[in-house]
Amino acid sequence: MTYDASAQKQDGRAMAKETSERTFWGRLASWGPYHALMHLATASPRRQFLILAAFPILWILTQHLGPMLQMLRVSLTDAYPVAPGVEQHFTLENYARFFGDSIFWQPFFRTLIFAGVFTFCTLVLTYPVAYFLARHVSRKNQMLFLLLLLIPFWVGEIVRTYAIMILLGNTGAVNLALKTLGLIDRPIPFMYTSFSMGVGIVYLTALYMLLPLYSALEKLPKSMNEAAADLGAGAWTRFRRVSLPLTIEGISSGCTLVFLISTGFYATPVLLGGPSTTVFAETIAGFFHVAGDEWPTGAAFATIMFMAALIITTVFQKLMNSLRKGDKK
Repeated sequence: MTYDASAQKQDGRAMAKETSERTFWGRLASWGPYHALMHLATASPRRQFLILAAFPILWILTQHLGPMLQMLRVSLTDAYPVAPGVEQHFTLENYARFFGDSIFWQPFFRTLIFAGVFTFCTLVLTYPVAYFLARHVSRKNQMLFLLLLLIPFWVGEIVRTYAIMILLGNTGAVNLALKTLGLIDRPIPFMYTSFSMGVGIVYLTALYMLLPLYSALEKLPKSMNEAAADLGAGAWTRFRRVSLPLTIEGISSGCTLVFLISTGFYATPVLLGGPSTTVFAETIAGFFHVAGDEWPTGAAFATIMFMAALIITTVFQKLMNSLRKGDKK
């Protein structure tokens, strides 16, 4: 019986090998030059990493860094696109226009303030959700709850923004609910205010805050909170001294993502905001909506906003790192 089983196993391996050799990939794998090339390419972990990282690096260089460098180059020119027969000159006048005219400062600083406030609001609103999901939902149901939270984000930004408009309109669900409860006699004008814009931006960026927070909280050992409770620490003390310091990394990542995204929103402020909530993205877009000689100014303003957001997030990351190191001590 043992001999027959061994013979059948060998016959099966021989048939599988013969079948693979008849296929294209089987013949390719057994081809000497191909085998030597694959051995040379994967001879060390560094070469394996370079092969795996080649496409992502190429994508970042061409689809992310490339357009940014092109924007920087355009911001240093006097006209773009260049008309036939016209010589292009490099200049810093586009940047000087921002610093020399205070009319552009108000939407610029308003954008940074709005982004900071909306980031904080998103953190406050999503942290309890992430905490409940990571600490009080069983592991077998966590993926289901995450999927339910992800489903609305499968829809585009414009559609979700219109959903907020329907929700906060004079005949929307919020006003109808308040009127039904007898709390108001006439609709509250939620729309075209900083409130409506804030609700839209917080809703659109909640996922970018939720996932890093959930990841950090999910890794937090429950035994630490249990040990703190055994030592007499209350719920607030356990959160302040245990959960919050150990999730600084998730807070830092989520706040950075939300802040950077908030500074670049255009469609949502246009649809939900009003004249008093004009953000810098609308100012930048205005330069690209006119003749080509204004495009360099728009590119310069976009570069200024990008650099300002980058500096703020860098300082914020440094602050979070110092807090994390202080907690470890």
